Amino acid sequence: MGEFTDEEASRLEGHFSNTTGDIFVITTPNQVDRGALMSRYSRSSKSMRRVFLDEFLNNPDRGKKFYERVLMEYGDDSVAELGMAQVAMEGLSNIAAQKIEDRRIGLSFLEKSSRYVSWGAKSGGRYVYYRGPDIMESRHEKIYEDACDLSFDTYVYSLPLVKAYITEAYPIDDFPFRDSSSFADKPFSELTAEVDIKSAERAYRNATNSMALDLLRGLLPASTLTNLGVAGNGRAFEYLISTLKSSRLYEERDLGDRLALELKSTMGPFIRRASEKYGKLLEEYLTELRHASGVLRSAVAPAAENRVRLVSYDTQRDALDTVVAGLLYENSDYTFEDLRRVVSERMSDQQKRDTVQTFADLRKNRRQRPPRAFELVSYVFDMVNNFGMFRDMHRHRVLTLQRQLLDTKHGFDVSPELEEAGCSRDFAECVKRSGEAYEQMAKTDATMAQYVVNFAYRYQYMMRVNLRELCHLVELRTLPQGHQDYRDAARRMYEQVCDIHPILSQIMKFVDTGIYRMGRIGPEKRTMSKILEAGESPGAAEPVTKKDPSGAE
Repeated sequence: MGEFTDEEASRLEGHFSNTTGDIFVITTPNQVDRGALMSRYSRSSKSMRRVFLDEFLNNPDRGKKFYERVLMEYGDDSVAELGMAQVAMEGLSNIAAQKIEDRRIGLSFLEKSSRYVSWGAKSGGRYVYYRGPDIMESRHEKIYEDACDLSFDTYVYSLPLVKAYITEAYPIDDFPFRDSSSFADKPFSELTAEVDIKSAERAYRNATNSMALDLLRGLLPASTLTNLGVAGNGRAFEYLISTLKSSRLYEERDLGDRLALELKSTMGPFIRRASEKYGKLLEEYLTELRHASGVLRSAVAPAAENRVRLVSYDTQRDALDTVVAGLLYENSDYTFEDLRRVVSERMSDQQKRDTVQTFADLRKNRRQRPPRAFELVSYVFDMVNNFGMFRDMHRHRVLTLQRQLLDTKHGFDVSPELEEAGCSRDFAECVKRSGEAYEQMAKTDATMAQYVVNFAYRYQYMMRVNLRELCHLVELRTLPQGHQDYRDAARRMYEQVCDIHPILSQIMKFVDTGIYRMGRIGPEKRTMSKILEAGESPGAAEPVTKKDPSGAE
């Protein structure tokens, strides 16, 4: 006989994925009950489903009261991690989005892309950028709106010009496409099957569109409104709310209030402290931290070029001994201290090199992460890159990243391809106008002035990253389809680590330092192949027109 009677099993339906197995999913609809049940279960001799029948099923307030007692009376933060939520945050600026994404632990993010989605659409006859009362009711309203409108006007005006340049500079016939009858790659002009032609046109269209958006995203101001999906646990959301409510910016404080209000209906007990005594104390503490750091102005002129500089690292010998000891530790009887001494004193350089190479050889693709021993060595980089690129690097969370206010003093980037497309002058004039608006606004409030700064402006931050995470970062960010800005930055990080740690850097096997004419075309072709293999239609695509030398189509 099973643990439950037929009647009990029937009552458990809808609350657990099964009533007989040792592994089951908690499906009871009440979020608070799911978390409270897990916490209560850890201190009971009963099975979880029995605890639910005995204590929760007929007591609708059981979970809520449990959390109020544990969190408020005992401050047991770990139980707040048992509640989960998926939240959509729409229409927030890129300044606020980065503030939220600063939270590295307990939250995961998905943000609207600036690489695959055009941002030139209007809503109610106006471009979609931040228009909060802190700016629109200030004396900077006109200069701010004029600068932001010019940024979007230039973006919209330039987009078809850049697309036309790309199709001429990178014609579709320059790229091979799969022929479904011969399974061989052929030039576009030699494709005969309609499905192959449509597939090739769609892949090419997607790749050229992505490239155009890549080249122009530097025009977008930080005020651009984006959408952000956030998944996380109650403890992380509670801290996020307090962080937002302690901000100097009206938008972020308002987001904190509204986030707390929405989460209250689904996971109220998990985030309740953010609005009570402990939350208020945390807000005060975060504000005091900001004030205590002060503002130090450098007497040295700031960097006026892109910078990726390795500024702190271990010697090659110390780093190698530490990692090799870590690689051998789990299958040894030594303490780590003793094992590291053995490695240092008894192993030859060749033996250490062979040990690292053995583990490097085991990796067959970039998704096979190196062993944790490579986390024992870290590097600090000084970074000055455009803000658009920073947003991509900011998504890496297993590292320490500290950043400054967004400003204009480091200059801005203009892609050489925009000059070839005939758009660089308009681009530069637009960005300079934003810089002038920033200077005026910063005299009153440098924090608020960040909103008007374009993605093209260079941004200063520092990054401390261990070798295992660096391996993931540079292998991901040098993929051919990546934005060229972060491909270059990742390549420079990789090369500097190779210079100082030539043996350990062997673990980074899948770094791609190649130069590609249109890196996005490969993934787009693979996507089309998968669509066709699944028996689906490649979908409609505008025919790719070719221009003769006279300019006639």
